[in-house]
Amino acid sequence: MEWIGAGSLLAWVWLLLGQGFFWRTDVRLPDRRDPERWPSVAVVVPARDEAAVLPDSLPSLLGQKYPGRAEVFLVDDGSTDGTGALARELAAARGGLPLTVSAPGAPGPGWTGKLWALRHGIALARERVGPEYLLLTDADIAHEPDSLRELVAAARSADLDLVSQMARLRVETRWERLIVPAFVYFFGQLYPFRWVNRPGARTAAAAGGCVLLRREAAERAGIPETIRHAVIDDVTLARAVKRAGRAGRGAAGGRIWLGLADRVASVRPYPRPADLWRMVSRSAYAQLRHQPLLLLGTVLGLALVYLVPPVALVAGAAGGGAALAALGGAAWAVMCGTYLPMLRHYGQPWWTAPLLPFTALLYLLMTVDSAVQHHRGRGAAWKGRTYPKP
Repeated sequence: MEWIGAGSLLAWVWLLLGQGFFWRTDVRLPDRRDPERWPSVAVVVPARDEAAVLPDSLPSLLGQKYPGRAEVFLVDDGSTDGTGALARELAAARGGLPLTVSAPGAPGPGWTGKLWALRHGIALARERVGPEYLLLTDADIAHEPDSLRELVAAARSADLDLVSQMARLRVETRWERLIVPAFVYFFGQLYPFRWVNRPGARTAAAAGGCVLLRREAAERAGIPETIRHAVIDDVTLARAVKRAGRAGRGAAGGRIWLGLADRVASVRPYPRPADLWRMVSRSAYAQLRHQPLLLLGTVLGLALVYLVPPVALVAGAAGGGAALAALGGAAWAVMCGTYLPMLRHYGQPWWTAPLLPFTALLYLLMTVDSAVQHHRGRGAAWKGRTYPKP
């Protein structure tokens, strides 16, 4: 047990110092300045049964204070709750940027999730606007009035092909406060933002709720056609852009940036544990490429990193093993210290940091459930629509 406790502590020392400082929350939009000419932008919003959240999100897009040309394209992807009609009513009542509501029909073969809707919206935007940039944003995402302006200024100033922000998620219910900060924390651990933002680095990721994409970069990468099978579409999109490169850059590839948002927030509620469970389990096993050995390694790794510290501390204290208790306590302390910045980012009290092992156990169970659902024949799912498993 002491050797296992020592392994857990060493793992946390590595995560603290060697994993791209993933635990820091200071990766925000890079320094930016207004361009001499503001490029045209098409905002593409895939929406399926989103009538409950549209009143809180769509007006924020229509009300963008953007100096250049911008239009919003909402793709009503087979909604049954009047999403498209509500979008038109909101635009008529609120005004602002021009809004086009369209419906793509049934998804073509091989298309997963919202990618079919994105394909339709991007094609329509190219035809109507011929935009230099595409803002891909979900129907539950609300933007501050200067959000689009700041995104474009950052992309222009740093010559970026893709700029993505991790929207601030809701943390109002007890379960949201327990699960959501950890979700962003774990995402940053998997895809350290500093590594993502390093030109030439292999790590690539994006947050699908807010992605500003240069149209030329999308065309070079063949987006969305080349990622039509993706379950985790945002990460796959970022990888495609980073691999595609650009004339004059050679092997450096496309330049992408990912960070935490100050002006972008999700308005979608997750009032019940089951809602959060579905959010995570939908794509957890896909993240492991549906490989049982990767699943086993993930379960063992989560147990070593997150579950061993409190178990070692309690077992050592109860059994008189001072060394074991010290190792477990030290690992738990480092774990809590790395979690504190994310808790502060979400306005949560510091004393909830020791609950992270329990939250990690929930994520472990969600991941196992995701694998079980996959092997039972359930494929990718999005807003009530399922697809055959790969």
